[in-house]
Amino acid sequence: METLKVDLGERSYPIFIGEGLLGNSELLVPYIAGQQVMIVTNETVAPLYLEQLKTGLEGFQVDEVILPDGEEFKNASSLDLIYTELLKKRHNRKTTLIALGGGVVGDMCGYAAASYQRGVDFIQVPTTLLSQVDSSVGGKTGINHPLGKNMVGAFHQPNVVIADTSTLRTLPERELSAGIAEVIKYGLIRDPEFLSWIESNIENLLKCDSEALTKAIFESCRNKAEIVAEDELESGCRALLNLGHTFGHAIEAHQGYGKWLHGEAVGTGMVMAAHMSRELGWLSSDEYTQVCSLVEKAKLPARSPDNMTPDDFVEYMSLDKKNLDHRIRLVLLKKLGEAVITSDYPQDVFMNTLSSC
Repeated sequence: METLKVDLGERSYPIFIGEGLLGNSELLVPYIAGQQVMIVTNETVAPLYLEQLKTGLEGFQVDEVILPDGEEFKNASSLDLIYTELLKKRHNRKTTLIALGGGVVGDMCGYAAASYQRGVDFIQVPTTLLSQVDSSVGGKTGINHPLGKNMVGAFHQPNVVIADTSTLRTLPERELSAGIAEVIKYGLIRDPEFLSWIESNIENLLKCDSEALTKAIFESCRNKAEIVAEDELESGCRALLNLGHTFGHAIEAHQGYGKWLHGEAVGTGMVMAAHMSRELGWLSSDEYTQVCSLVEKAKLPARSPDNMTPDDFVEYMSLDKKNLDHRIRLVLLKKLGEAVITSDYPQDVFMNTLSSC
């Protein structure tokens, strides 16, 4: 088992990464304050892992809410199902919510925990690669709105993150590739050595090789933990973690949540960011091709939807949370392994990227 720490003073917490961690009471019980536990999961994950998780929770009042599966259900209606179960089962302020699932479950469970009785504890048990390398770490929680992704939410840190890599063996190939998009992101924004490792090991990741996956999860979480420790509430450098996301969120919202997986949209978004970085003279043509090739090798889409116009992109990107003074702020690449946040770019370069990619 590998262990990392997200260093946030009194809100610090560990990340445990390894095989066979699900249901390990020694990892779970120390992070549960009261006697009540509410497991939030979905209809796909529950048959696979719910009972296994419960084996580590003997002696607690354990209740559960099983949500429909999919990004299209990351909304206020699903959130209300969690509140309803908490109230029906009379959960108090000492309850602990446990998110068992991917990024959608983790985001909704975390937001329910942040808001139920003005804030209760929660634990992340991510079961997808995307959630293990990214969304389970850092305390971002929330739901989608029809006009924008993750526009309603809160920062609420978990007590612990338990990433059991054995759960990745049941992932569909498409979900695995979606997670690799976030892995690639860390290499592009701040870790060129890790980027080189990803390029050399992309086939092993796609084959679900245990050693390669553990390395990818550990390095991704290490990078994110360092950034979150420096900028918990995304007032500065944490926004660098959004490479490809401003373009990608626009794709998700325009296409309809769930049509494109989050990681698929981020993959295309990273290509668009690299294209614009090349047009600004920051990346060479070879470096841009390198990004495109890596995204394609990860079996991710490298082009935006055919039915999406530049005006569609602008409409949805204008709602992005990073924007200031009505200027679309983007994460671009000064070079491979070094990202920058900027709204200072020629409009024609931006529109050319929207038209070309």
